[in-house]
Parts: sequence; C-alpha cells; structure tokens
Amino acid sequence: RRVVERIRGMHAVADGHPVLNFCSNDYLGLADHPEVLAAFKRGADSYGVGSGASHLVTGHTPAHHALEEELADFTGRERALLFSTGYMANLGVISALVERGDWIFEDRLNHASLLDGALLSGGRLKRYAHADVEALQGFLAECPAEGQLIASDGVFSMDGYLAPLPVLSKLATQANASLMVDDAHGLGVVGPTGRGVLEHFGLSASAVPVLVGTLGKAFGTFGAFVAGGEDLIEYLIQRSRTYIYTTALPPAVAEATRASLRLVVEESWRRDKLRLLIQRFRSGATQLGLHLLPSDTPIQPLLLGGNIAALQASQGLLEAGFLVAAIRPPTVPEGTARLRITLSSAHEEQDVERLVEALGAVTDI
Repeated sequence: RRVVERIRGMHAVADGHPVLNFCSNDYLGLADHPEVLAAFKRGADSYGVGSGASHLVTGHTPAHHALEEELADFTGRERALLFSTGYMANLGVISALVERGDWIFEDRLNHASLLDGALLSGGRLKRYAHADVEALQGFLAECPAEGQLIASDGVFSMDGYLAPLPVLSKLATQANASLMVDDAHGLGVVGPTGRGVLEHFGLSASAVPVLVGTLGKAFGTFGAFVAGGEDLIEYLIQRSRTYIYTTALPPAVAEATRASLRLVVEESWRRDKLRLLIQRFRSGATQLGLHLLPSDTPIQPLLLGGNIAALQASQGLLEAGFLVAAIRPPTVPEGTARLRITLSSAHEEQDVERLVEALGAVTDI
C-alpha cells in the first residue's frame, strides 16, 4: 500500500514523492475546506470522537438526525438513512429488499458492493452486458414477475459512463420491478445543481424509488446514506443488518457533512470550475491522440490495454510528480487496464495542462 500524506488541496507526498493528486474522489475539494474542518472540530467537542453504539441503541445523535433530514431534502425524498460506508449501504439494502428466490438484475460494470450484495442476499442474480437494456428487458420478461430488483450504478466508477436511467426506470415500471441506483459518483457533481444523475435526466424520486449516495466523494467526508419514501426507510431500519448491527458513524463526521452539504448547494462555482477542467483535460488529451473513454464526469479513464503498460505509465507519472492510479483486472475487464484519472475543482488549469503534457511522455513507454 502506498502511504500518502495530504498537504493542501490536491498537493500531497506519496511514498516520499511530492505529487499532484489525480486519483482522489474529492471532486469538489471539500475534504479540507475550513468550514468543514471547523464543523468536525465542533462536533468532536460536543459529542466526543465515537458514537459509542449503533443507531438503534444510543448512537443516533442530533447531528445524525439533522443530517438525515438535510440529505432527504437535498435528494427530494421523504426520508434518508445513514450507513457507515457505501459498501455496507448496498449490502444492507439489497439483503433487506431481496428474499430467497427473488430475481436481481445488474449491469456487468456495477460496483463490487452491488454485486456482493446480490450474491449474499440469497436471490437469483442475472447480469447484463453494460447498458444493454434489450438484454435486461429479456431477463425481466423471462423471469417470474414477483420479487424483481434492478440495481445499477448511476455513474460507473471505472469508466465515468452514466447509466441509462430513463430506460431502466421505464423497464422497471413496465415489469413492476423495484429500481435501486447507487449514485456515489454523481451526487454533488452531476446535474445543474449537483443532485446527481437523476437530476441530469430530469427523473423524479418516484422514477427511482431507492437511491444510495456516499459522503466520501464529492461531499469530502465519510459514510453513506439511502434516500427514499417513508415506508422504505422504516423497513430498512427494521431489516437492514448492516444498519442495525454496527456502530453509528462518528457524530463529528455527521456535523462535517452538514457543512459540506451546505457548500455543495451554495457554491455552484465548484461544479462550474470542475466542468471547465474536464473540458480542458479532454481537449488536451484528444490533441495528443490519447485513448480516452467518452466521459463528461470527473472520472477520465485512459485505456492502455496491458497491465505492464498501465503500471509503467503510473510509475512514470509518479516520478514526474503526478499521482494517478493504474487500474487492472479483475477491477476492470481483461485487456482494458487503464489510468483512472480523476479531476477536482481543487485543481488549477495549469495542473491539468502539466498532467496532459506528462501523459504524452509516459504513454510512449
């Protein structure tokens, strides 16, 4: 494991190398925002470091309760429920909603937590090729109509693609199936006001009844939540084992997230700047003939194909002062090893220009 010390913004030291970080998910640069840090300190002063128990015992503080209400408002839902991590949220939701013998349909590029949730649920899993809605439609038709759940990423984390949510929602409605979307990489970033892939497509809460979001990416803190209707949240409180049987998120983190959520809403310039940086990066990389995937999100994968090529390029960038992760199978399919470049509003235009220049050099290795 690489040891990384964050200095400020996207400046860091990785294994002794001063670097600009281009593989963080802190898309809006909020992780070290002064208001977020101050809220965290106030929370620690008020509540201590740990919550001390699960939400259903004594771990649910006013900070947690207020954050859930604010997340529900942000997502346009009746209620929201905090989980300790995004992985636990997906496992807990799927295991609660799916009974043995039910059918689960997932995109092959879904995050591992959605796949593991399906495998551990006792349900019957069918995976369709990425965004192949015709295959999904066929699965829905051939499987019994009772007990069907469609689960998908909102933004696919290794590719930056958006899920075809309007079609998924239509198919779910036609089949009377439930639809669950994990918008970990969309909330805060995608859509005119940062309300994610649903806002991007103009979909209402009823079109996607189960929405999962994480707090460790655009929000810059830690944890996750599920947002939905009153009945869904009450059901999860009673049935989701990864919610019931674990210590609640530290209340200081909840207070920090309340501050970052306000900044996500109020400081739209962060998204504007991020979109400009994405455009600058794609323009520069395209001029060099680099093989980018067609992503308009902060996730900008550069396909190199072979594992050795990806590792060599990543090491070359490290030596040039840039931290970029090499992603290899089994995280991505065989033959699609890549550099997973992520942009943040904490970057500057000259940072992006320097990165593009370095990419042109190391991909000739």
